[in-house]
Amino acid sequence: MNRIGVFGANGRMGRALLEVISQDNNCQLSAFCRTGSDLIGFDLGPTTMGAKGPILLKSEQNINHNEIDVLIDFTLASGLKNHLADAVKNKTAMVIGTTGLTENEMLALEQASKTIPIVFARNFSVGINVLLSLVKTAATTLDENIDIEIFEAHHRNKIDAPSGTALAIGEAIADAKGWQHDKVAKFDRSSDEVAKTQNEIGYSVLRAGDIVGEHTAYFATMGERLELTHKASSRITFAQGAVRAAAWLKNKPPGLYTMQDVLSLHD
Repeated sequence: MNRIGVFGANGRMGRALLEVISQDNNCQLSAFCRTGSDLIGFDLGPTTMGAKGPILLKSEQNINHNEIDVLIDFTLASGLKNHLADAVKNKTAMVIGTTGLTENEMLALEQASKTIPIVFARNFSVGINVLLSLVKTAATTLDENIDIEIFEAHHRNKIDAPSGTALAIGEAIADAKGWQHDKVAKFDRSSDEVAKTQNEIGYSVLRAGDIVGEHTAYFATMGERLELTHKASSRITFAQGAVRAAAWLKNKPPGLYTMQDVLSLHD
């Protein structure tokens, strides 16, 4: 039995996680919301597909770590800091999908992974993680004289831009090419007065409506263009990947893992 706790269970991603976990007979669920929320004690069971009973929202301040194997966190960075500290104190494994982390927040995550096992990914979709492998192949196989661009689209409320997933795609390409991503990433050409070079990765962003997530990596040269695209139509796909990661992470030694590890997609 995989005993999973979900932070931010009343949010959009949290609800998707509850649905996936509730339909898995090999999972035991605990649902948490922020301390002080008016929703503490609210029953999400009747609104969750697959729920076989009540799902009472508990305060994240009252976690019984003896009843949980893995905590899943897709909340904001401000909440992750406390969640991570509490998990380290109680030696509880974590699956983390929070995006937009600063360099210092990433360092804190790496430090925590010396004590507990953590799966961190900017995108838990299995399809996206296959895409990360495909862009590496494209980057190392196609002609050197090629233009590389990344386009991403999300809903109007997404804050970080480019998305963490778009950056992960760019970082995978840069790694395959032997480039330092921060030196080749191009986020704004509005002040450029010269033609682009083939030693850069351009990013384009769209925010509109309720788009769940679309990402395309373009590899273009004279006469041909390769487009590798992933489109998500539901947050369920991210939730399924996160729950898969939680099952995989159970009883793993401390360390910082990725979905590439979970899916055995490493070179």
